[in-house]
Amino acid sequence: MSSELEQEIGHDEFDPKGTLALIMVYFLVLVVLWIFMYFVEFLGNDLTVVGVIV
Repeated sequence: MSSELEQEIGHDEFDPKGTLALIMVYFLVLVVLWIFMYFVEFLGNDLTVVGVIV
């Protein structure tokens, strides 16, 4: 069934604001989780290297 409201848009007319918003939300979640990991895992602990006890 074909709809009369279908319209083909060109590349220059496409504005992917939703995709950009989704990428920014994912990036924000990544940054928040990184900050959380820093405070939970590394803050207040001595510097360590994996496999070496200093």
